[in-house]
Amino acid sequence: MGLFDFAANIGKKVFGVGDADAAEKIKQDIESNNPGIENLEVEMQEDTVCVLRGICESVEAKEKAILMAGNMKGVSAVVAARLKVAESADAGATVKAGEEQEDSAFEASIDSQFYTIESGDTLWAIAAKFLGNGSKYPEIFEANREVIEDPDKIFPGQKIRIPSSSSK
Repeated sequence: MGLFDFAANIGKKVFGVGDADAAEKIKQDIESNNPGIENLEVEMQEDTVCVLRGICESVEAKEKAILMAGNMKGVSAVVAARLKVAESADAGATVKAGEEQEDSAFEASIDSQFYTIESGDTLWAIAAKFLGNGSKYPEIFEANREVIEDPDKIFPGQKIRIPSSSSK
């Protein structure tokens, strides 16, 4: 679960090719949307976010941070093994300060699915497929507000979260 692949040639543009401050710009963008992460650190190596580190208040915050970093133009992969969920958050995916967290515990706690948008997709069609009703598309939009700025402006290759089935 530590490595996530993305399409580097699409996404939100916050830095340019060879930008020495790319990691700092990604960090600022994630923090400006405040998904619920403390002590966020970002390191880039070429087109990979090789370190995404911090303490997340929930599994949802961790998922959002991964998607926010990966859905930026110029990022092809995110290594998120050092992004941890705080003890006060969901059981089974928690970590105490200074303690390592097993990725398998994080994987077992995920209620969301990830979906890569394809050509011709709409949030309505995605909601119909995954939530059983197209009119539930606002649930998908709300779960991805940090990644999708406008529900009418999604693009092929963009990765999003599908909220847990308990939302159905």
